[in-house]
Amino acid sequence: MTSTQRGYDYRWQKARDRHLRANPLCVYCAKVGKTAAASVVDHIIPHRGDQALFWDEGNWQSLCGPCHSSVKQAEEAVGAS
Repeated sequence: MTSTQRGYDYRWQKARDRHLRANPLCVYCAKVGKTAAASVVDHIIPHRGDQALFWDEGNWQSLCGPCHSSVKQAEEAVGAS
């Protein structure tokens, strides 16, 4: 399944850009006293295709690439999402 088929289409890109403008810093870095620019809008609770959860902006957080690729992925692997 492609990213577009999973919902990451033009509408998502616009929403993502809007979210990152309003929330430009990585929330995981902030928790440990660092400041890093966010580049990813992450779903706090993985949506797994649930469109209501996908579009729930309360379920979005801004992360930097390294945190999204490491810390968040490790959390999801153990079910801590």
